[in-house]
Amino acid sequence: MKRIRQTVKTENPILQAPQRSKKQKTFFYGSSFGNSHLQTLMDWGTLPLHVVLHIFQFLPLVDRARASSVCRRWNEVFHIPDLWRKFEFELNQPATSYLKSTHPDLIQQIIKRHADDLQYVSFKVDSSTESAEAACDILSQLVNCSIKTLGLISTAKPSFMNVSKAHFASALTVVFVNSKSLSSIKIDDTPVDDPSLKVLVANNSDTLKLLKMSSCPHVSPAGILCVADQCHGLRELALNYYILSDELLVALSSEKHVNLEHLRIDVVSENPGQIEFHTIKKQSWDALVKHSPKVNIVMYFFLYEEEFDAFFREETPVTHLYFGRAVSKAMLGRIGMNCPRLIELVVCANGLQPLDDELICIAERCKNLTAMGLGECEVTCRGFIEFVKMCGGRLTQLSIMEEVLIPDNDYNLDQIHSEVSKHLGRMWFPDMMPTW
Repeated sequence: MKRIRQTVKTENPILQAPQRSKKQKTFFYGSSFGNSHLQTLMDWGTLPLHVVLHIFQFLPLVDRARASSVCRRWNEVFHIPDLWRKFEFELNQPATSYLKSTHPDLIQQIIKRHADDLQYVSFKVDSSTESAEAACDILSQLVNCSIKTLGLISTAKPSFMNVSKAHFASALTVVFVNSKSLSSIKIDDTPVDDPSLKVLVANNSDTLKLLKMSSCPHVSPAGILCVADQCHGLRELALNYYILSDELLVALSSEKHVNLEHLRIDVVSENPGQIEFHTIKKQSWDALVKHSPKVNIVMYFFLYEEEFDAFFREETPVTHLYFGRAVSKAMLGRIGMNCPRLIELVVCANGLQPLDDELICIAERCKNLTAMGLGECEVTCRGFIEFVKMCGGRLTQLSIMEEVLIPDNDYNLDQIHSEVSKHLGRMWFPDMMPTW
């Protein structure tokens, strides 16, 4: 059978490669059809631009840059704006980090040729102050940007906090003033301040929907209240408890404001006994839930046992609770009594007193509970089975370390697997502590 050779051509003259005097590079594709064999002569330079663009979108940046050197046509595709709408700047110091960094030449090329194209931008920096300052320098040069989402991420310790407040605020202001259409901002662990937030509001109040700014010590309750008062489209908010106020919850509950979907609150203490936490009134919580009945209220606690006194004395509409340090039996008892909207509860540590009564109270009163995790705690096997029995199949996630369970006269560790599986309606095993 003779081999058939043909050249693949495109009908659109705009997408055809220009005529060249030298011989074009060709490649052969072969495929079998019964007893025949077809080989097609193909010039990569004649591929339609939209096909090359689609392929480039799946390539890592380094491979994309290498491919751009194949021919002039592919180099043109490399600079198409669609490929530069989303970009992550990785800034790491070789002396302190093993992570790769975005090459300085590429950074300058992006600033010169693609600053206008950037829409979804993030900066991932290591623990060095130099990397954080380099990120601020890049932000200061994005004067013609139209960024929609901005994320500043510290991969280790919060290095942005080592940058001078004036330098950081100046860099952030450039983006806030020039973008005009920011919808999502993640600036946790940064020296952002109240004046910077006022600039943000003045230029992006109609578009801002998500703001994450936990551990920002230079922001006051008045600063975040300004955001809530003006940004009526805000749907997700993450902040520290010290700037949460009754006035803020009322502002988020106004008729002008859209329904809030997600509120994350970090409750953090570094020095035990030195921080007195204020109390949020029940009426303020009620106003928020009435205005946004489906809002998820997530609270992360990193406190010492003696610092919990201000919390859950009254009904609180929290939906997700995470305790990163030890929490007392009394605190867990208050959660069972005053958190009827609770969906998920994770307790990393409690102590040496069984939590049977507290878990049963939570199962009885928290009818929406679907996820539970227990770390360094103690629960009798009977108490745990009673808890699971009361919750039933609604527990879609149940993570309990085997060391948590205490055998009693009714059940031992060998029996608990089958009993819990029976009440959950699926196979279940306790988690095992890994050994090395």
